[in-house]
Amino acid sequence: MLPHPNSSNEGLPSKETLHGGDSAELSERRPLYKRPLVLAAAAAATIAVIVVAVIVPVYFTVIKPNHHNNVSAASSSNSNGHSEPAGGASSTTPQKPVQTAVTTGGDGSTVTMEDGTAFVYKNKFGGYWVNDPENPFDNSARANLWTPALNETWNWGTDRIWGVNIGGLFVPEPFIVPSLFETYPGAVDEWSLSTLVAQKGEGELQKVLENHYNTFITEQDIAEIAGAGLNWIRLQIPFWAIETWANVGVDANGQKVAEPFLARVCWKYILRLLGWARKYGLRVNLDLHTIPGSQNGFNHSGKIGAINWMNGPMGLANAERSLDYIRIIAEFISQPEYKDLIPIFSMVNEPFMAKLGRPTVEAFYWKAYQMLREVTGTGAGNGPMIAIHDGFGTPTGWADFLPGADRLAIDTHPYFAFNGKANRDPVNITADGGDGKELGGQWPLMACNNWGNMMNNSRGAFGVTIAGEFSNAINDCGLYVNGVNGDTAADSAYGAGCGYWEDATQWSDDTKQGLLNFAEASMDALGDWFFWTWKIGPSSTTQSVRAPLWSYQLGLQNGWMPADPRTALGKCQHLGANMAPFNGVFQPWQTGAGAGNIAADATADLAWPPQLNNVPAGQQAALPQYTPTGTIATLPPPTFSTPGVTVTAAVGNGWNNAKDTTPAVQPIAGCAYPDAWDAVDAQVPAGGCQPAA
Repeated sequence: MLPHPNSSNEGLPSKETLHGGDSAELSERRPLYKRPLVLAAAAAATIAVIVVAVIVPVYFTVIKPNHHNNVSAASSSNSNGHSEPAGGASSTTPQKPVQTAVTTGGDGSTVTMEDGTAFVYKNKFGGYWVNDPENPFDNSARANLWTPALNETWNWGTDRIWGVNIGGLFVPEPFIVPSLFETYPGAVDEWSLSTLVAQKGEGELQKVLENHYNTFITEQDIAEIAGAGLNWIRLQIPFWAIETWANVGVDANGQKVAEPFLARVCWKYILRLLGWARKYGLRVNLDLHTIPGSQNGFNHSGKIGAINWMNGPMGLANAERSLDYIRIIAEFISQPEYKDLIPIFSMVNEPFMAKLGRPTVEAFYWKAYQMLREVTGTGAGNGPMIAIHDGFGTPTGWADFLPGADRLAIDTHPYFAFNGKANRDPVNITADGGDGKELGGQWPLMACNNWGNMMNNSRGAFGVTIAGEFSNAINDCGLYVNGVNGDTAADSAYGAGCGYWEDATQWSDDTKQGLLNFAEASMDALGDWFFWTWKIGPSSTTQSVRAPLWSYQLGLQNGWMPADPRTALGKCQHLGANMAPFNGVFQPWQTGAGAGNIAADATADLAWPPQLNNVPAGQQAALPQYTPTGTIATLPPPTFSTPGVTVTAAVGNGWNNAKDTTPAVQPIAGCAYPDAWDAVDAQVPAGGCQPAA
């Protein structure tokens, strides 16, 4: 893993070595796309010992060939008649051997997947998988030696999050799964993709998406994540895993608008992936990535364009609906079967605070926090830690928000790629700082200086602070990264020459070493992180990955991501970065040891509903709302049907708190709602759109 000494620009195409004269700054993703400190002193001395000390549990299997082992989820309840049926087609499970006894294995063990194919589990870090057909909620698996097993306590501040996102699986994005979008010209988000695919015929949308769910990420991917020394995944899910509405208002032409998303079908695949994470000892940060009306106008919110959540005439109604979905998910993951597997719930991904207004975002967070802690209770073990995004500000800017709140984490997504600058400074030259023997140019030290202080200062001032996303992208090059409708220099801040960064086969060893040094510096600076993303699929036109800076898997295979993430420890200190220290200690209430009492003056300005942007003066009180008189939907538990096996463990019913009987919201009869996804310029209805007192 040592960088090449005395490197130069020799052999690198001029398109990479051009200098734009700009210095990259701390920046988060704006338009269109994604996108451990106390151990540092001892890590270098113990790496070799730990790698050798691999745990390989004794394991045994009973194999019976030619049987089905179906895992599915019952259909979620149809809330208020809004959800359209998912269609009559269903996926089939191939013939395969059936495991009927507890199986566990470490490095070198053979894993037989659901379809009967097998692979060898590779984990040089002492991790081991566990599969118990009679208790599919067994939490004894462990990702690696330095991470507690799922049934052991996670210690915030000393145990560190080293994770990856599972982007593009349940919320497809063009740059992550380009072939899916290339097949349907004009598709730019899941709304348009769903519309275009559905036009091909009845059942086609379900067929296409189920094939995607079944093939893009497999069990072997999850095993490889654990084998890479990682210990968490951040899993993106859409609200249409719960339901869609067949009528979200009328458009400018008076036509009824229905949400085109495939309702509920992805849920059984989400459950399957959660089962794989459990099997390999990976904890999960569950991320509600899409919100009714769109919380940011980006394609990964469901629909690109206008923001209609907490903004404009339908902003309040969409917020009310989103609160229901947040509650439904929280009820499911707070069940005993899931609370140790899913310790973090990221309830709204990337609300665009600059357009929504900070008071508006804060008011929603406070409303959602109150709702969640009312149904989960407070203190460790009562519901998940709640992660709130910084709204594209900085985490340090949230230091005074809800002091005393029970297990509230701040999530930030730092990227250099989206700072609006060309970022043409080379990565294949000697790194700034350090001993002069490493590569990376300005980028590694810049990551340390920009992000290290930010993260540690936030840990001291706010509490648990995580980087839910970051990547190796030092620029905005990449298919569908620099322009959803094309891949031209005009769409890229980088300018001409993006072709080099879209084709990793052209990269020199020096480029790869520079990117590796940048990745390690980023990891060390961030401390608790999730790389965006695990996998980028190939383009159907080139059969190659054309956004390689965003793929952890590809970097791992080709040498620009660390084979052992512990090599990142101490990188920033080595480079001479002046990082604020963090002592690994949080306040009791920040990690669930206290009652989570919040002083009244901390919430005095967080009235509900708040004043929304893009609403005519004097019409705030007339904003359309929904009425809480509907039947709440419930996410169903998985069902297990392995011949010869009786599941003895409780599976739950999808709802943790039986006392939580608050109805769901639904439209008010007679209200002329404008299109909830395109209402920013619409008129506020004249009346009849507020619930009865």
